Amino acid sequence: MAKNRKSENKATGLVLSGGAARGYAHLGVMKALNEEGIYPDIISGASAGAIAGALYADGYTPVEILEILGKNSRLDFLKLTVPKDGLLKMEGMIKVLKKALRAKTFEDLKTPLVVSVTNLNLAKVEYFESGELLRAVIASASIPVVFKPVEMDNTFYVDGGVMDNLPLAPIEKRCRVLIGSYVNEMGERKNFNSLLGIAERAFHLSVTKDMAAKQKKFNLFINPKELSNYNAFDQASSEEIFKIGYKVAKEKISEYRKNHEMKLI
Repeated sequence: MAKNRKSENKATGLVLSGGAARGYAHLGVMKALNEEGIYPDIISGASAGAIAGALYADGYTPVEILEILGKNSRLDFLKLTVPKDGLLKMEGMIKVLKKALRAKTFEDLKTPLVVSVTNLNLAKVEYFESGELLRAVIASASIPVVFKPVEMDNTFYVDGGVMDNLPLAPIEKRCRVLIGSYVNEMGERKNFNSLLGIAERAFHLSVTKDMAAKQKKFNLFINPKELSNYNAFDQASSEEIFKIGYKVAKEKISEYRKNHEMKLI
């Protein structure tokens, strides 16, 4: 009989925020964690975190995921469309994930995964951790206005970050240790050169409001400040963003171990 994943107690939970291209930092964070002998027993992600989490839960290493996603240019992922229900289509990303993901359902994944999505019809957050994988992940990453909503069972879904950009809630009581990777630091930006850039900036500003309270609930919280220098569609800087996540994670793990008796594994 298959295990009921919702009822299992997990030792270590990893929560990955949204952040579009800044999500490459999640891969650096996961590489650093693995090098330190820390492997999540369950992952919860929103938007970019859902994409990174799905590929990792499917058995790919962080470096392999960087290769899968980072080798593709922004134009490979995004296709302009007539502005009716979204400025861009996600056809390229769907193609990449469809080819890469070996698991077809959440149940097929090697590591349990939860993704947050926003139910546009009912204006509420939902958490998917069973059933079809690909459409749930794409829905979680569909930034409103920028991308078209994803329709499932006569319901329209958009980016999970709208309602829960750091989805701690679905795994908080199921884990002994909680690790958060937050890649949506908002620094000053002086110039806005496109409608896409304005939409992205406004969206990510709107989803940062509850981060201070959430941060206190994590045993280890990794939030690289340098990421404020990169915009959400900075696909060309994937390797730089990856290295920032790796560097800061290494520093945070070292700091944690010096100041706490409780182990991260």
